[in-house]
Amino acid sequence: MTTVYLNGEFIPKERAMISVEDRGFIFGDGIYEVVRVIDGRIFEWGLHAARLKYGIAGIRIALDASAIDGLKAVCERLVNDNGLADGEATVYMQVSRGAAPRTHYFPPAGTAPTVYAAASRFVVPRDQRDSGVKAITAPDIRWLRCDLKTVNLLGAVLGRQAAAEAGAYEAILLRDGVVTEGAATNVFGVVDGVVRTHPLGNLILPGITRAVVVALMRENNIALVETPITHDELRRASELMLVGTTTDVTGVVLLDGKPVGAGAPGPMTLRLQALLDARLYAAVGAGR
Repeated sequence: MTTVYLNGEFIPKERAMISVEDRGFIFGDGIYEVVRVIDGRIFEWGLHAARLKYGIAGIRIALDASAIDGLKAVCERLVNDNGLADGEATVYMQVSRGAAPRTHYFPPAGTAPTVYAAASRFVVPRDQRDSGVKAITAPDIRWLRCDLKTVNLLGAVLGRQAAAEAGAYEAILLRDGVVTEGAATNVFGVVDGVVRTHPLGNLILPGITRAVVVALMRENNIALVETPITHDELRRASELMLVGTTTDVTGVVLLDGKPVGAGAPGPMTLRLQALLDARLYAAVGAGR
């Protein structure tokens, strides 16, 4: 039996029911977060909680910061109750504006948000990390507040579907001639020997793994320039990397059917993979 959390209760998944008037269902009016868990311990909970608070404040859902902080214990209990305390897991959390009669403006004050969380086993695709992945480019058709991790993910869904239909793992998104990020990842590249990535702002998600990688680069005196990579520069990048909670650091070895660099994960990709692995597993007291 799988146990999930819904509005203050831990219940069997098959009993979890959400109203058809829930604004997450009707409008995509909600925020979500996914955390990585290793041997029962959450990686970088503080960063995830801060981003969840930022998103909830950004779309103006009435949920106290203390309630968000309390989700850490919810995640830990779900991991334990579902027998996931050994090895790796993820916990998905979602907060919507709640259930109310359909209106485009907000429902009446006092409408309770819907809070849902579920844990599942995560198997790290080591072969994919080692060999690298294929990617395509696609237009970034998303709205202009990509810094908010909303459940309205249609742009990302269409990007990932285009990638899947092309036999690729990810779609690298282009807006106004520059790379913003991947459909479900942040993107780093090595151009003319310099590591580059899009700066933080409203056009990209402030990825947790992105933040950790940036910190690791600073700690290890690896130069990083937070300047967007242009479409032309993308074509001649010697390395491209996808970065995310379940992607870690994964090299792109084929882009739009053409090799990236030598067609294998490059030296910077391998170095950042090693640095992240050391931080990820040391931080949670677990081995690979």
